[in-house]
Amino acid sequence: MVKKTKLILVFLLLSLIALNIKAQESIVKLSYVVNSDKSVDLDYLKEDPGTYSLMLRFSRLDNSYYSDRQVFNIGNYSGKLIKLSPSNKEQGIGFSYSYSFIRGKLNPKYNADFVYIMPYKKGTPVVVAEMGYVGSRYFGKTAPEDWKVYSFSTEKEDSVTAVRKGVVVEIKDLYENNESSKFEYTSKVNELTVEHADGTLAIYKSFKKGSFTVKVGQTIYPGTVLGVNSRYRENSKYNVSLYITYLKSIDFESAKNPQNPKSLYGFVVPHFYTADDPMAILVSQKEYTVENTPEIIRKEFSKKELKASIK
Repeated sequence: MVKKTKLILVFLLLSLIALNIKAQESIVKLSYVVNSDKSVDLDYLKEDPGTYSLMLRFSRLDNSYYSDRQVFNIGNYSGKLIKLSPSNKEQGIGFSYSYSFIRGKLNPKYNADFVYIMPYKKGTPVVVAEMGYVGSRYFGKTAPEDWKVYSFSTEKEDSVTAVRKGVVVEIKDLYENNESSKFEYTSKVNELTVEHADGTLAIYKSFKKGSFTVKVGQTIYPGTVLGVNSRYRENSKYNVSLYITYLKSIDFESAKNPQNPKSLYGFVVPHFYTADDPMAILVSQKEYTVENTPEIIRKEFSKKELKASIK
């Protein structure tokens, strides 16, 4: 009886520290269960539909063994992370841990030649521009080597559409557009993040507040209307910016370096379907007319989705 009482006190006094690089503790939570055989199940709960990479660290682990740092990809809303087994089956396990997590599957295998459609309805004339790295221009930071972000502009306010099938994992709808602004750049833009089946993420930025037509957790398809584009200067065009990215590192310390933080995400150079080239790399400052085909729209459809689309 004495041994059992001491074991309970040990667990009650353990320090369980949840560390999230974005300081969003509620997104992923870990908990543990002590089983009758003195093993420990470490479980997770996640409130976000997207995939996260989680780094688990043990600062103390008595009567069991596990690697000091383990990285897990967690996609479901809940599940078992690990099971700790006691080395000495007559004694309980003492432990203390912390964890960090970040959106995305670490180093996903993606097809660099995948063809996207442009983010407007078929027939829409758009002007494409490559966007520079704001950190270099205004803050003296070094741009990521593979930086690739496009802006798609229209003369009038227009609907923004999805470039690929995926799941909406985040929407930020916070800012009213201030068209009287004199600034060339603002970080206060509404945005939407879509996770694709291959682990890449599409980030769409610069939506009109209140214009989103999709919800977090919704599966979207090429051509699905997402919202309406916006502008933040009276004399500018309406636009949406887009980049395709993926998680390439979880070196959180480098990311927090105040002098020159390193990007944990890599950038994909996307190919787009155009009238002149079925897998074009877009040319900056060139005008295109949005094109697509039923084949490119449906290429990631499931059998059920294909059957429904033909009806």
